[in-house]
Amino acid sequence: MNMAIALKLSDELVQDAKAVAAAEHRSVPKQIEYWARIGKAVLENPELPLRLIQDTMLSLEEAKAGRVSAYTFG
Repeated sequence: MNMAIALKLSDELVQDAKAVAAAEHRSVPKQIEYWARIGKAVLENPELPLRLIQDTMLSLEEAKAGRVSAYTFG
């Protein structure tokens, strides 16, 4: 369930998000949401490197989109 609410964000945060969002092909709200999800994951898993957290989040989204294939060992 998506719940939209209005938030007051600093102009600096929004400007930073605009620049990164354009480079990452995201909307500004989606960029800020991504940063929030990354921050939450980092705080919940302080022992894991950021890159591992990012790669795990990406792989979960790829799996949701059906972009998976079986891995053959050996």
